[in-house]
Amino acid sequence: MNVTEAVTTRRSIRNYLDKPVDLATIRRVMDTARWAASGCNYQPWEASILTGQPLKDLQAKIVADGPQAAEYDWAAPGTEDSYKERLNRVSAGMFGAMGIARDDGAGRMAAMMRNAVSFDAPAVMFVYFPRLMKEPQWSDVGMWLQTVALLLREEGVDSCWQEYMALYANTIREFLGLDHERYMFFCGMAIGYRDPEAPVNNFERQRVPLDEHVKFIGFE
Repeated sequence: MNVTEAVTTRRSIRNYLDKPVDLATIRRVMDTARWAASGCNYQPWEASILTGQPLKDLQAKIVADGPQAAEYDWAAPGTEDSYKERLNRVSAGMFGAMGIARDDGAGRMAAMMRNAVSFDAPAVMFVYFPRLMKEPQWSDVGMWLQTVALLLREEGVDSCWQEYMALYANTIREFLGLDHERYMFFCGMAIGYRDPEAPVNNFERQRVPLDEHVKFIGFE
């Protein structure tokens, strides 16, 4: 698989096969991902990857504790119409694929709560970094996460970024033994093999045309 194939076949997977991802594969991906770029070579990212009983124990605690107030806001772009429209389109595609009507509030909530158990993925990475890291380092963590996702695709493994997990930051930090004052919890990442038959893994996604994102200046 080349880089282009990895980029275009990666998608947020929300239904996984009951098939474990072996440690050697995950270690290989994470070892290679160390070479992701970061400003000043700070390499700000830190993570714990759980599977098996430890993951089940943490997820049981997440469900029992319930969501808390998030420490950062991922929804702010939705206040501007153009970004809200993009959100609405992908939401319509996702819920439509699952057969959940727009006015089915209970169904939508149940689907969203599947985030709490990372869609039953066999492994989940929990990502955090010291609070002294600022916006440039948050960007570096994003580049590292993208690198991880593409390397997983090279291995035939799938993933789903989960900023939603920030709603459980206190529970996750406590379970992992992280200092609440030192560490910002950022996100989860479900890791596993996609169910190719699941409609939620196959609905049509859209991307904004290139010329709405990028200007080319000075080229002949």
